[in-house]
Amino acid sequence: MKAILTLLMVFCVMQMGISQQDTLPKTAFTKMYLPVWEEAASHCLEVAEAMPAELYSYRPTEVSKTFGEQMVHIAASTKLLTQRYVLGMEVKPNTPDASKMDKNEIMALLKGNLDYTKGIVQTIHQEKLDEMCTMYHSGNVVSRAFALFYVQDHLANHRAKSNLYLRMNGIEPPEYTW
Repeated sequence: MKAILTLLMVFCVMQMGISQQDTLPKTAFTKMYLPVWEEAASHCLEVAEAMPAELYSYRPTEVSKTFGEQMVHIAASTKLLTQRYVLGMEVKPNTPDASKMDKNEIMALLKGNLDYTKGIVQTIHQEKLDEMCTMYHSGNVVSRAFALFYVQDHLANHRAKSNLYLRMNGIEPPEYTW
């Protein structure tokens, strides 16, 4: 009986070690980048959470996105840009209609897509990061590793706009720390 319990315990410890290795980044770059991404994603979720559900339809001007549209745009574009530039996939925009979603649905989409990019950062290999890609808006040719900075910069741009939406409604945005 002791031998069976010991074997079972050894097996469980080995499985935990294997599954932890699956989530550790594979390259020096992604080991450095992962905490940066996690902080950006966490702060974005804090901003999304700070806006009350009834104000997700708030839009500061007629031509502006609503707060909910900003969050859905962040979610959809994060996954799209990761697929297109970091992974090199042929994908087209597929942004859900924020007006047909409630705060909980938007939060789930946002978290899921931010986690998607985190998963790519954890599993991508150096050969892929070294490949070059052309950014379709600018025509700049950059490495797929560098494209991760674009994904983060795009998120930060729309998150900053969303901070203003909070302030315009008398809500103090979550403190930015770094």
